[in-house]
Amino acid sequence: MFIISLLIIVLDQVIKQYAINNLKDGGPISVIGDFFQLRYVENSGAAFGMLKDARLFFIIITLAVLVYVFYILIKKRDRLDKITKLLLAIFIGGTVGNFIDRLRFGYVVDFFSFDFGFYKFPVFNVADIAITVSVAIFALLVFTNRIDLDD
Repeated sequence: MFIISLLIIVLDQVIKQYAINNLKDGGPISVIGDFFQLRYVENSGAAFGMLKDARLFFIIITLAVLVYVFYILIKKRDRLDKITKLLLAIFIGGTVGNFIDRLRFGYVVDFFSFDFGFYKFPVFNVADIAITVSVAIFALLVFTNRIDLDD
């Protein structure tokens, strides 16, 4: 599962470097009209720009979450099914991808921009996708009793 985390981290960082090189000093690149654009954003907050400029807070929280996830992986490694291990690996990859940005720049590089006309979705990145998808699937599996958190 380490390979999956590493692949997500590398993919995230390579695409973010593309965004820095090609979007930072220019306007957005239209992929599908105004609906989907590549737009460079420096996000010093959390999701949707919450807690802006709280870098130290995010570094501490991220480290605490990563330590806890690794603790679970080590302590319960024989009891975790493949899906849970996969979801945790995807989560780790996304979390580390954004963590690298916070350490390097003091903010997270975002670049996927969707505008639904009536609602402009916050700009996000590959790491955000990995975190959101893994947490959403994990929550769904817990809610439907496919993953048991007891013991």
